[in-house]
Amino acid sequence: MKEYIRQLVRQEGNDLIRGYLVREYLQARILESLQDHGIFLRWAFLGGTALRFLYAIPRFSEDLDFSLITPGEETRFREALAEVKRALEREGYNVEIKVSDQKTVASAFVRFPGLLYEFGLSPHVTQALSIKVELDTNPPAGAVIETTVVRHHLTLNLCHYDKASLLAGKLHAVLSRSWTKGRDLYDLAWYLAERTWPGPNLTLLNAALAQTSWTGPAMTEANWRKEVWQRLEELDWDKACEDVRPFLERERDLALVSAETIGQLLRAGDKR
Repeated sequence: MKEYIRQLVRQEGNDLIRGYLVREYLQARILESLQDHGIFLRWAFLGGTALRFLYAIPRFSEDLDFSLITPGEETRFREALAEVKRALEREGYNVEIKVSDQKTVASAFVRFPGLLYEFGLSPHVTQALSIKVELDTNPPAGAVIETTVVRHHLTLNLCHYDKASLLAGKLHAVLSRSWTKGRDLYDLAWYLAERTWPGPNLTLLNAALAQTSWTGPAMTEANWRKEVWQRLEELDWDKACEDVRPFLERERDLALVSAETIGQLLRAGDKR
């Protein structure tokens, strides 16, 4: 409800953090609407926002990423987004949704025109807060699915990739993405620093790499750290830091986004 947003805005003094908290609450409302619509019988939650909601990673995230649990099953993508729009409009939000579902990854932008202005977070009455929703309709095989009840602004019962599958997805992004994305590197450091986190789901990782025309060797327990490190050596670390800086809760965490730190974490994993 909008009163909850007013409470968030009053509690936090930094406008950037306020904006992210408002976005997070709206992400939670979208997830709740999808849950109420039964979508988590068909979709699994993954990506950076899943890490935020499920495991409290200390960085903010912009998008909501999902994977179809059973490839070829009806996605109900437009139907689900229409229900999100109706649910939010009943609470007094001005909502615009633009859907593109002709590609393998269906996407939609859920826009809230004027909301930032309404809560004093923007001087521009026409500025819209926008949340991107993506659904992979032909996901690589091998993901393991779990369901977890979490409390993050709202109580949510989320169907999602398990820990090993989430790490596999991040490694695929690091190995295959053609540009430097600091958020990938921060997330990778966060994964590697958690010693109890399981190793990657190699079945899923290799299937994902095959989908994106990977020309390197198959990933194994013995070589995946080496392959990741070879990829990291090619990156622009200054650019990576600038990419992730606005999303971090704590400025000091920027030190994690360095070749030295991630290299040490990868080598430490080899010794375990």
